[in-house]
Amino acid sequence: MASSNNDHDQVKAAGLFERLRGKIVEFGLMLKKLGQDDPRRIVHSLKVALALTLTSMLFYFEPLYDGFGIAAMWAILTVVVVFEFTVGATIGRGLNRIMSTVVAAALGIGAHRLATLSGNQGEPILIALFVFVEAGIVTFFRFIPQMKARYDYGLLIFNLTFCLISVSGYRDEEVIRLGFERVSTIIIGSFTAVTVCVFIRPVWIGVELHNQIATNMEKLANFLEEFGDEYFTVSENGQIRDKSSSLQGYKSVLTSKGSEDTMANLARWEPGHGRFKFHHPWKQYLKVGTLTRQCAFKIEALNNYLTSEAQTPQEVKSIIQGPSVVISSECGKALKQLATSMRKMTKSSSNDPHIAKSKDAAEELKAVIRSSLCKLPADSLHIIQEGAVASLLFEIIRCTEKIADAVHKLASQAHFKDVKPTVTPDQENSVNDGPHHVIAIE
Repeated sequence: MASSNNDHDQVKAAGLFERLRGKIVEFGLMLKKLGQDDPRRIVHSLKVALALTLTSMLFYFEPLYDGFGIAAMWAILTVVVVFEFTVGATIGRGLNRIMSTVVAAALGIGAHRLATLSGNQGEPILIALFVFVEAGIVTFFRFIPQMKARYDYGLLIFNLTFCLISVSGYRDEEVIRLGFERVSTIIIGSFTAVTVCVFIRPVWIGVELHNQIATNMEKLANFLEEFGDEYFTVSENGQIRDKSSSLQGYKSVLTSKGSEDTMANLARWEPGHGRFKFHHPWKQYLKVGTLTRQCAFKIEALNNYLTSEAQTPQEVKSIIQGPSVVISSECGKALKQLATSMRKMTKSSSNDPHIAKSKDAAEELKAVIRSSLCKLPADSLHIIQEGAVASLLFEIIRCTEKIADAVHKLASQAHFKDVKPTVTPDQENSVNDGPHHVIAIE
């Protein structure tokens, strides 16, 4: 009996060990994938470690520690809360922390000195009144959208520093020394974090915003280029074929407003780098992003017809197939050209012929629908349903044209490079395939 119990315990322990081993292996694979997906995360971790090591030197060297004392801990805390993944976020937090600390420390010392003039009995009352008024006003400022977008962290630190300086001065007469040490160490911590972030493999959030806007346009272009084949093509048995999962990439564009606004606000803190100058038109990026989302909502409505269970008969679909395929394909090509020119930061008008072709196809589609309603009154209901699809395609043409105008304006404001127009193979063939005239000379 004892041996069977021992065997049971050994099996149980072995099972527990295997589960623990499986969890460790799973965690290791997750860490590996996390680093492989974006190697910059590994670099960022090492950069934070380096910045913390540098600021901790304030404790290791006696001359530095004698100058700052225990207040040197504020430099380490500053690195922890200031150092972010991108340069814009790090500089924004660092400047917010420095300016709010300097101003709040000065006001805190002033409030302490003013309160001491009222005597021992009036001092705590005045300090409490100053803290109440300051905290109420600054907290209310955090509800202002413009202040919250760029200075929310600074207002938070302002509240904290003012209270610490003014209140601690009631028990510590060396309030000026306390404020000076705190400001000095916070400046040291912020400067260390910003320096490491900028000069060692920097990640520019302005570049991230630039690439995201271009990627969003490419996602819309991919849907439009594949829409014609997916909507009008049927399988051999006459059933609507399965919709491609690659068509769902546009859905991430619908929820991109929050990230774009955040990146644009942080990009304004970044210094000039590469083709991105200090006064780069980040607001125009937001306009392009807004127009791209509007187009994505039109595509979302178009996708509902693509995935609807109640499909229009194929013979009715074939009526609008030709011009509809041209519209979706040409709009997709135009958006893809715009995305490419944005990535290369070049001025390009190669998308204009695609928009012109889509407009010509739209006029043809309108004429086809009008004539079909007269010729096929029995199928009027299905034709009207296809007319709704055509109406969405017309809206997408207008959205594409607005996006093109916004991108051209961005290219002008950001001083993108001029590119000489080239003759594409399609344009060359169209020239060669034109009518030939024979001129006889006597």
